[in-house]
Amino acid sequence: MKYLIIGAGGTGGCIGAYMTDAGKDVTLIARGAHLEAMKKGGLRMETVHRGNFTVPVKACDMKQYEESGENPDVIFVCVKGYSLQDTVPFIRRVAAAETVVIPILNIYGTGSRLQEELPDLLVTDGCIYVAAEIREPGCILQKGEILKIVYGVREPSEDRPVLLQIKKDLEESSVGAVLSGNIRRDALQKFAYISPAAACGLYYDVSAGQMQKPGEIRDTFAALVGEIGLLAESMGVPFEEDPVKTNLEILDNLAPEASTSMQRDIWQNKQSEIDGLIFEVVRMAGKYGADLPVYQRICSELRERGYAQG
Repeated sequence: MKYLIIGAGGTGGCIGAYMTDAGKDVTLIARGAHLEAMKKGGLRMETVHRGNFTVPVKACDMKQYEESGENPDVIFVCVKGYSLQDTVPFIRRVAAAETVVIPILNIYGTGSRLQEELPDLLVTDGCIYVAAEIREPGCILQKGEILKIVYGVREPSEDRPVLLQIKKDLEESSVGAVLSGNIRRDALQKFAYISPAAACGLYYDVSAGQMQKPGEIRDTFAALVGEIGLLAESMGVPFEEDPVKTNLEILDNLAPEASTSMQRDIWQNKQSEIDGLIFEVVRMAGKYGADLPVYQRICSELRERGYAQG
């Protein structure tokens, strides 16, 4: 199958490198210096578990891909939430009738929103567990061993055999793959890590190392995770496992210097996903009648500091 990955940062770059290295037909959509570096010298991966290696990836920008006339079987959308809308016209132009679109973003509910924009295609929901970022143009730094994609349809009637083939291709590429039977719950479970990590990390201006130590910061992270658990119950998709225990284990397995991409964007004065990752939780709480005092307090404080919400 032909795979197209829109976005070649920590998420898309890792997927593209591992799948290409396993012999899969993958094209990465990128731009700027990162694209030029990949075209010239391939994509270099710096990892803790496989060492460093370079993969001669196929990479181009949107215009070049359109001009190639290719139609992908699968599109992984790996952009930031604020760039999602920019991908829609491109997807419409290059997708075939049977193309499957799998958004892998930090923002919860992305698949449903994208499906409304692409009613003629199958758009699943999805999320990824990975700690990685662009170290420099043409180079991805993967900070931990974990690399797992969770994806699935929201309604059983939308299921297709191709979804199992995608799982097989990912697993043959050393990418963990879970074809979820309850993607609303499983995507929210991932959100139960990334949202608290972003909120706690920004509020205290810390990376994973400070959250790994006993004390106020770690307790705040745990409280935020617990509140996402309460939100999940209010939404009718309760978690099967204790989210606090699960996400503390994930946190403790990260490199101390690890941080969320939202934090890094804010530190660099770039546009960030703060609205979808933090402020949206309070809006969801209002919609579903959940009481989330820690989120409300942190959101109020962040607004006072001048952080804007959508």
